Amino acid sequence: MWLLRMIEYCLGRLLYHRRGYDADCFFNSVAFKKHPKPTIPLESPDCGSSCAHLRDEYSAFGAGRIPSFTWPKASPKVKEYLFLAEDPDSPLGHANVHALYLGIPPTSTSLLPEDLELVKEEDGVKVIKSGWRVGKNRKGWVYIPARPPRGHGPHRYYFELVALSEKLDLERMSKVPTKEEVAGAIDGKMVEWGRWDATYESRF
Repeated sequence: MWLLRMIEYCLGRLLYHRRGYDADCFFNSVAFKKHPKPTIPLESPDCGSSCAHLRDEYSAFGAGRIPSFTWPKASPKVKEYLFLAEDPDSPLGHANVHALYLGIPPTSTSLLPEDLELVKEEDGVKVIKSGWRVGKNRKGWVYIPARPPRGHGPHRYYFELVALSEKLDLERMSKVPTKEEVAGAIDGKMVEWGRWDATYESRF
């Protein structure tokens, strides 16, 4: 176990400068050009204010659950939300998607870990307790908890809530929609958005 950790740490140090892929983040896609700054106050009751350092319980070394989030009641213009979490410091060469949820009703004012409980899986599609559509991430999980390579330093995690002026036609999208597919689909449909940031570093 110690040897594997040392190997991982050395690789992490070797790849340390492969980070900072902010240009690939969802909020830098074309759809956000008219809304460059977040205006929805997205808060995390259990983790505190934005730019928080995630505790181990929110990482792959602990319970691996997503932080809970709250936001104000939607304006009448909002017909649907989507939620995305990504890591711009992944050494993969692009921002790594940790979560993508579509079809969140405009009446929703929170995202809680229990909303993401897996009910069943049908033909590759994950059905969760909330009924939201689960999008694609690298591991095919409902949510990938924070787990930077040891030695790669702290990673930033962006949690983004996007309000839309009309519902996305999920029937015309992939069964497991990708970030790129969603970025194209929301162009011209954005009302506003919010972001909550955190950091986490895997210890040796």
